[in-house]
Amino acid sequence: MSTYRVAQVAAVGTPFEVVEREVPQPGPGHVRIAVDACGICHSDAVFVNAMVPGVRFPLVPGHEIAGRIEELGEGTYGGWQVGDRVAVGWFGGSCGHCTPCRQGDFVVCESLKVPGWAYDGGYAEAVIAPADALARIPDALAPTDAAPLGCAGVTTYNGLRRSSARPGDLVAVLGIGGLGHLGVKYAAAMGFETVAIARGSHKADFAKQLGAHHYIDSTADTTVADALQSLGGARVVLATAANSDATTATLEGLRPRGELVVIGADAEPLGISPNQLLMSGRIIRGHPSGTAQDVQDTMAFSALHGIRPMTEIVPLDQADEAYQKMMSGAARFRMVLTSH
Repeated sequence: MSTYRVAQVAAVGTPFEVVEREVPQPGPGHVRIAVDACGICHSDAVFVNAMVPGVRFPLVPGHEIAGRIEELGEGTYGGWQVGDRVAVGWFGGSCGHCTPCRQGDFVVCESLKVPGWAYDGGYAEAVIAPADALARIPDALAPTDAAPLGCAGVTTYNGLRRSSARPGDLVAVLGIGGLGHLGVKYAAAMGFETVAIARGSHKADFAKQLGAHHYIDSTADTTVADALQSLGGARVVLATAANSDATTATLEGLRPRGELVVIGADAEPLGISPNQLLMSGRIIRGHPSGTAQDVQDTMAFSALHGIRPMTEIVPLDQADEAYQKMMSGAARFRMVLTSH
């Protein structure tokens, strides 16, 4: 093909429009991917609304990409071949020379390349990505299942596996939406005694369907902290809800030396005092997404345990409608664009 389609926003506040562009050639160490599917993540709004420096318009968002390599740039390493099925997530490449990179901690690279920010993202029929951003998709995963695992999946999976929890420990997942529904599935598959926390008693059956052993209604008369303590106290709370008040309410539900792992983004501060941490040795930790290898591990674990994201699949032509549905909170639970 000599041209390809992208869904772009021309400026802040404008709707998505589908336009044609000339097909780009991958440079050294890069590949061109034919995009089969791309998840729509709430973090895309940060770039669409230019809430961070360096955003350039017209903007093509999308950092939950699944597709096939269709061309290799000169000097591309790693054993990649044309036709390989690959995913690119929030981790879209690293600089390789800053202090975190030199220490092997690539996901906190000081110049982290996020697709849709550092370069055009996956709301498109093709994308150019650096080879160090590629994760190999298992044969068992469809592109529409693999795409959301590049951000929502790896963030929840990695947040749990890098926590202090061990099989048999009580682990709570705050929120059972776009991130949380995967968090509950992963927690149960990892062997944790899994607690789902959400608003309303009507979500209890759904939480059990996801694999939760217990459900806590955060609107009930009993506080979330007291409910967790009645179960023995949580070793880990994975806070996926983008609500600082709800996150704060879980802290006293931790057992001594318990850990609050925060992955739900909210600009409001947490209402936590040092005294709540000191005597019980509690820990609060922010967790970023994960490297390409972490994404690959997430997909392999998901394939092994039959874990799939709950998705709504729409064509690229309906990118604006899909994005607006995600922003409204009506998506159940990940909107995914398909371009072929």
